[in-house]
Amino acid sequence: MQIDAAKAIELRNKQGWTQQHLADACAVSLRTIQRVEKDGIASQETVAALCSVYEIDRQVIEASPSVRPTNNTVNSERPPSWLDALPMLVTLLLGMAIGAGLTLWLTSR
Repeated sequence: MQIDAAKAIELRNKQGWTQQHLADACAVSLRTIQRVEKDGIASQETVAALCSVYEIDRQVIEASPSVRPTNNTVNSERPPSWLDALPMLVTLLLGMAIGAGLTLWLTSR
């Protein structure tokens, strides 16, 4: 689930809590809180825990439609293209060619 990472940081700082303190209060790992604040991605359970600890509604921390992660390699606004699968296709074909060549070499001995 996409959440507003800046809002998550703001809420924690307003309480004067460390990430570890928040993690303990939410019963999640420190790494989970770090990921939430860095990437703005959280499971439904983590969002529920944050809302419970902060005593807020889910809408307060959910990302608005204009807030999107910027580190994705594929643009989520366009449908997938066959070009997105090209690296995997090349690897597959190369592996098949090597396998066929190795098989021919081994059977010719």
